[in-house]
Amino acid sequence: MGEFSSPAARWWRTFTTVGDNAVSIVTRDRIRLGIRSPFLSHPRKPRCLAAAKIVFMKPHRVLVVFALLLALCSNVSAATPPRQNVLFLISDDLANLLAVSGDPRAKTPNLDRLAARGARFDLAYCTYPLCGPSRNSMLTGLYPNSTGVQSNGVLFRQTIPSHISLPQAFRHEGYLAVRVGKLFHYGVPGSIGTDGLDDPASWEIEFNPAGVDKLEEEPKIFSLAPGNYGSALSWYASPKSDEHHTDAKLAADAMWVLERAARHRDRPFFLALGFFRPHTPFVAPKDPYFGYYPEADMPVVRGIKEDQADIPLPALGSRKPEEEKLTDDLRRQAVQAYYASISFMDAQVGRVIGALDRLGLAENTIIVFTSDHGYHLGEHGLWKKQSLFEESARVPLLIVAPGISKPGAVVKAPVSHIDLYPTLAELTGVKAPTNLQGQSLVPMLKDATAQGRGWALTQVSRGGGGGGGGGGGGGKKKSAAAAVESKAGDRASRKGAALASSEPGGRIFGYTMRTPRWRYTEWGDEARHGRELYDHENDPKELTNLATVPSHARTVQELSRQLGTAVTASFPPSGKTPEVREGNWAPVLGR
Repeated sequence: MGEFSSPAARWWRTFTTVGDNAVSIVTRDRIRLGIRSPFLSHPRKPRCLAAAKIVFMKPHRVLVVFALLLALCSNVSAATPPRQNVLFLISDDLANLLAVSGDPRAKTPNLDRLAARGARFDLAYCTYPLCGPSRNSMLTGLYPNSTGVQSNGVLFRQTIPSHISLPQAFRHEGYLAVRVGKLFHYGVPGSIGTDGLDDPASWEIEFNPAGVDKLEEEPKIFSLAPGNYGSALSWYASPKSDEHHTDAKLAADAMWVLERAARHRDRPFFLALGFFRPHTPFVAPKDPYFGYYPEADMPVVRGIKEDQADIPLPALGSRKPEEEKLTDDLRRQAVQAYYASISFMDAQVGRVIGALDRLGLAENTIIVFTSDHGYHLGEHGLWKKQSLFEESARVPLLIVAPGISKPGAVVKAPVSHIDLYPTLAELTGVKAPTNLQGQSLVPMLKDATAQGRGWALTQVSRGGGGGGGGGGGGGKKKSAAAAVESKAGDRASRKGAALASSEPGGRIFGYTMRTPRWRYTEWGDEARHGRELYDHENDPKELTNLATVPSHARTVQELSRQLGTAVTASFPPSGKTPEVREGNWAPVLGR
């Protein structure tokens, strides 16, 4: 408690004592009166009470004093409301397969309800469809060409060490910055239970639980490449219930943080919760999640050979050799396990949002949900990530901004992960670095028809570690059709790698631009290794490449010019991608 005196008239003098939610006034005649009010917890309460001037008042009318003080302090509180909290939720390897997004199979009731509370960005895209580059880009607000992070083994501190990350900016302004699970890159499942490749300066508190999926069940997991559970397709229907698994433990830790925040509302929080599912291995409780998706009902993509006929070789370079082992039965099992992992993760989101509501924090908390990139389930003969097709580049994005976003709004304009940093900075008044490369999405949160930038840029590379994978693994005998499709994709992958080996530095860079109607992609300088053009109004699955069709030559020319401008702007002012500094690096907390 602190005590202070306020100016008074010649007839009497008041002394006030201020507590957490209360104030008492003692008059010259020793009359003590008190009042309790939630707004009196405002950090500026002593200043506003001290500013009250009593001109003339008799003791029996001292209640009028309270009215004046309450009115004055209420005005101050209204002028400077408490800063909004941020709950930042991110899934790992989640394609845009939510029921609310129109997927016919997904059972995601909690994410569907979250979307109904705020805005769903229908055309949201990552900047690089690989965990490390995507997450570093999103959490720095810079394209991979400006972070210098274009592989999984690098953190932005090794390239641009003085840059202020998104959570670090909040930490600098007094927020409690907490990480639960995977935010920067982790090797999954190897790094579960550790800090992974994390940035200590971004967080005040970190939680790294590990569940049975990591500690007990790995030997039971099926993998196309035995012993490889992270980069190879792998899955397991666990007999253990939710609470034993890592993602459920992450949710429990996040709920603990929310309970702490509810008890100490004088300090805003930036709580980042990174789930590991549905990243491989696709491990989730068998009951009920695998039961939601009967194996026999899972789809298998057909017509791959015909689809690949007009696709440039580098576009298929993300295929891995062990995927030759896939039979139709294994494909269905993989899809079943992937969907089961999504529903398990969705249930944990529901627990956390339920706690936010129960604790009375929702009205002052901005909620973001997204994934680091999308995922292939056999489209174009591809699985997993690292392609520039829609399935790999597109991500779910939900934002609930109390008082700003409209319930159930759907934004159709293309947006990017790099837009999240400037958006959250504007919503909370947190100071952001001046070199951010994204746009604020606040105008779209206010008006879902706002167009913004009008496109999203995604990049990837081939060669130099940009694809491939280990071999080995089991599987049933393939059908003749499956064998033909599998071998065709593997030949394309090998040829793409061979093309990359002939390039300077052994890498081919691919860039794609997504507009409301078109996806346009170029491989290599001046598109020397191929172009792609897909019309999403008529071909949402991107099955027909129109890049060489004469009637679309003008569209190609215009989009190529626009893509070139966007790529140039994705670099720092020097025009050069920052180089990776080898060796150890030190955390950078200062401004």
